[in-house]
Amino acid sequence: MTAATGRPVRVLIAEDQSAVRAGLALILRSAPDIDVAGEAADGEEAVRLARELRPDLVLMDIQMPKLDGVSATRAIVDEQLADVLVLTTFDLDEYVFGALRAGAAGFLLKDSEAAALLDAVRTVAAGEGMIAPAVTRRLIAEFANPRTVRRPAGASAPDPAVLDALTRREREVLGCLGRGLSNADIAERLAMAEATVKTHVSRLLGKLELRSRVQAAVLAQELGVGDGREG
Repeated sequence: MTAATGRPVRVLIAEDQSAVRAGLALILRSAPDIDVAGEAADGEEAVRLARELRPDLVLMDIQMPKLDGVSATRAIVDEQLADVLVLTTFDLDEYVFGALRAGAAGFLLKDSEAAALLDAVRTVAAGEGMIAPAVTRRLIAEFANPRTVRRPAGASAPDPAVLDALTRREREVLGCLGRGLSNADIAERLAMAEATVKTHVSRLLGKLELRSRVQAAVLAQELGVGDGREG
């Protein structure tokens, strides 16, 4: 159920392979707190259905015909139609990097177990944006390591000066995001209310002009931001 409405999470599945799409739908429909709002076979259809159906979340394959998953993600995020959970593999660095920049709220390996898929949908729908820690940390490590990441042409490493706009507390929260912590984990680690954590996350995303917690986590790793509690 979504925290805001108490109703099931409405998911739009965007996957070009019909057998895979059917399997994803079967898994999602097995959960009483998740509804499959629609299915799209290509990126253009995904954007159109997102506009029409207004799901809570789009489960997006990163490689799609007509309009690729990165472009479809960007369109959906730009129009604030839904959060996007990207299905990916780690041998597609440039695609994943593009989806990250486009504002994807989470990433999930395509070979993940059914339970991991359901957990990821629930987590992203709850506004956390940080899915399974092992997946998140691996993703962050891939993009924070200049030796392994293949950045798109024209993309450069972030300037540490961007952090000057943040308060001390916001930097601590950013450091926690870099560790892949949830709001509840951050609240416990920094001894503050979970609602206050959400406020700090929202403010730092705005100040840094970031679209998602995943982007913030990668930035924290790239700039070596700590949470002030390393000891």
